[in-house]
Amino acid sequence: MSKKSYTVGQLAQDTDIKPVTIRYYEKIGLLPEASRSASGYRMYSASDHSRLVFIRRSRSLGFSLDDIRELLWLADRQQESCAGVDAKVDEQLEQVRSRLSDLRAMEQELERLSKCCEGGVIMDCRIIETLSGET
Repeated sequence: MSKKSYTVGQLAQDTDIKPVTIRYYEKIGLLPEASRSASGYRMYSASDHSRLVFIRRSRSLGFSLDDIRELLWLADRQQESCAGVDAKVDEQLEQVRSRLSDLRAMEQELERLSKCCEGGVIMDCRIIETLSGET
C-alpha cells in the first residue's frame, strides 16, 4: 500500500497555507523536516498534512506559534493527561474575553465620538478636538 505524499504546492492547496509559510513552519520546527524526492523536491506525508491543519486551526483561534508548539508537544503524547491542553485553551479563552472587553470599550467610545459630530468643518470638529486632547 502506498502512502499519500504531497509536494509543498499540493500541501499548500490542500491546507490553505502558503508554501512560504509551510517552509517557515518547517524551519522553526513546528513541522518536521520534509523528505526529498529524487529530484530534490520536498515531499510531505499525510501526518504532515494533519499537523498543518492543526496549526492552521490553532492560528485561527488566536494561538501564538509558541502556544501551538506546546499544543503539538502535548498532542504527540497521546497517553498523557489532557490537563495541559485544557489549561492552554482556558488561557486563550481568557485572552479572547479580555480583548472582547477592550473592543466593546472602544466601540462605546467611537459611538460617543460619532454622536458629538455636528457636521461642520474640520476646524470646528469636536472629534478632532477630543482626539487631540483639546476638550
